[in-house]
Amino acid sequence: MGEDFKQLKRRGRDEYERDELIFRVGFLSSPANLIAVIEATGGVELGSSGHTTSTNKHYEVIMATTKIEWSEKVWNPVTGCTKVSTGCKHCYAEKMAYRLQGMGQAKYANGFEVTIHLDILKKPLKWKKPSRVFVNSMSDLFHEEVTETFIGLVFEVMCKAKQHQFQVLTKRSERLAELAPDLPWADNIWMGVTVEKEKYLHRIDHLRQTPAATKFISFEPLLGPVSDFDPTGIDWVIVGGESGPGARPMEEEWATEIRDKCVDAGVAFFFKQWGGRNKKAAGCLLEERVWSEYPA
Repeated sequence: MGEDFKQLKRRGRDEYERDELIFRVGFLSSPANLIAVIEATGGVELGSSGHTTSTNKHYEVIMATTKIEWSEKVWNPVTGCTKVSTGCKHCYAEKMAYRLQGMGQAKYANGFEVTIHLDILKKPLKWKKPSRVFVNSMSDLFHEEVTETFIGLVFEVMCKAKQHQFQVLTKRSERLAELAPDLPWADNIWMGVTVEKEKYLHRIDHLRQTPAATKFISFEPLLGPVSDFDPTGIDWVIVGGESGPGARPMEEEWATEIRDKCVDAGVAFFFKQWGGRNKKAAGCLLEERVWSEYPA
């Protein structure tokens, strides 16, 4: 099976969906397979359990890295979620969690049920190199099953790990606005909301109510026009199309309308991808330009 996977990898990981790649690797029986699956999936944290031996510490370093274009590491003190809006229909995290559960990964023994992982709560404090860290790529920190106490602990760790910039993204903006006044905040905590359609623009109003020094919006997957979007009070905007099997298409004018508003308002704009089944082939050029800005 190892040789078959190497052949697949040579043919290009983007020709295969990340869940298919994970399935083909099977159990992580060798360092080569482990490294390959991390590269293929974008760096989901698998934990140090499974079929690893004395090189676990090396594995943990690899597992924390990510191929997500706008971040550098992932940190998942919570895994698992439930669908809350239309953007959740083809959730990559759900598919990945069940694949990892089937591979015997202890961290995903509960599949995609909301699960708290106290054992990695302080992991960012050990990372010395300053990095942009995406918090809960496999969950939503503000899910109703995550206690206010644990959310507070996550924020305390982020405040202490001042060498990093933490990117927290949620679709549960109502709970964010409710809890924000009682959470510890620091300038290195970037708070964002996902808005996939016009009907979810109210999430931005909730975001504006928070004390976050850097506020951002992820219009990904962008599933319709958001003509009423107002960038006031926003520092960063990400736009991307849906990718993978059954991906719903994004129209160019939806993206350029957001881009133009950001340019006019002086808001950093990041165009991640067009998406589709083969996102690599579709690329990330918007009107023949790469847009990869970050907030100052």
